[in-house]
Amino acid sequence: MSLLHVLDDAIRAERATLLELAARLVRAPSMSPPGHTAAVAAEVLAYLRQAGLSPQVVAAEASAPNVVAEVEGTGSGPHVVFNAHMDTMQAGDETAWTVPVLDLTRRDGKVFGLGMGNMKGALAAMCLATAVLNRHRHRFAGKLTMTAVCDEVMFGERGTVHLLRARPDLAGDYLISGEGPGFMQLAPAEKGLLWLDVQAQGMGGHSSRALEGRTAAMRLAVFLSRLDRMNSHFAVPPAQIKDISGGEGNLGMRLSANVGAMSAGEVRSLIAEHARAEIDFRLPPGISAAEVQSQVNALAQEIGGLSVTVVKAWDANWTAFENPLVTTIRKVATEIRGVPPELVVRLPGSDARRWRDLGTPAVCYGPQPTLSAGVDDYANEQDLIDCAVIYARTAIGLMGIV
Repeated sequence: MSLLHVLDDAIRAERATLLELAARLVRAPSMSPPGHTAAVAAEVLAYLRQAGLSPQVVAAEASAPNVVAEVEGTGSGPHVVFNAHMDTMQAGDETAWTVPVLDLTRRDGKVFGLGMGNMKGALAAMCLATAVLNRHRHRFAGKLTMTAVCDEVMFGERGTVHLLRARPDLAGDYLISGEGPGFMQLAPAEKGLLWLDVQAQGMGGHSSRALEGRTAAMRLAVFLSRLDRMNSHFAVPPAQIKDISGGEGNLGMRLSANVGAMSAGEVRSLIAEHARAEIDFRLPPGISAAEVQSQVNALAQEIGGLSVTVVKAWDANWTAFENPLVTTIRKVATEIRGVPPELVVRLPGSDARRWRDLGTPAVCYGPQPTLSAGVDDYANEQDLIDCAVIYARTAIGLMGIV
């Protein structure tokens, strides 16, 4: 029997094992903030050790470790890296959940629990794929590394940033991130990010003395109203990904601008002399952070009394469609799923960009079923199995059979 069919059968035979691992991962809380991942890491370490691997911990802080497991094939070949993060979003309004937040619930072909979509489902699938590949390491060339990291949700420094600094060899030749762009699509590209803090200053005094356009709050309000118009800006994709889909509503190619937090004054009857807004831009391929920042600065200067500070910024990033990573995983996904996955721009950021920044081709593919996780976070059970198979087959396709 061919190695690919052996892998397929081995993974599918371990559906129950995969679901039990996912259940243990969900039961281990890792909400960010604070993003403590020690409990999840312990479950990952236990599973990989039981599977015969020798995983290592690489940690900037004991409460937020990263896990690395390596599988050496026979002979030289490409180095493929799997990446999944262990921290999750907050649960939000827990009274709105119809299932227990930290327990795995199977219902109607879906598997519910905090992090199942983003992204403990993919983490479990990558653990299983790595374990099965380890059993057959004598039949393929190259090297496979699985990385389970912290601090992805809040773009922190303790996770992939620390890991790649401590272990630059983990840059590898190809990176597969388990971050799903939604709907089992394939994302060789993702949006960039620009976080800005805007401060407004204006006259003070009693509220009865307020003048049009002279108070900090109203200056900020005018600025934000004008800024909102940028939500209708769309980009033209660069040549390397010119045929990429923007997805539903062409969101992947639309610039988005959101005000996440605002503050101004504390007393109704006094004029607030200062007002502040925290702004989050998500940048499609073809619109740079520098371009948006220039437009924002010009608007702030036009209105007056405003200062703009950059908190974080990076441009959209992508891997060319013709790269072997993109063509291989798309071919494998088509074989397993029966239809080719649509090539899309992932809307939120991911750790895949950390590898792209090092020149390593990277894609995002995983069982997150919609564009973003939320109340009743879930993954489709069959998608978990399919992803494990696709991860294993893609790694073999890139590393080569001996």
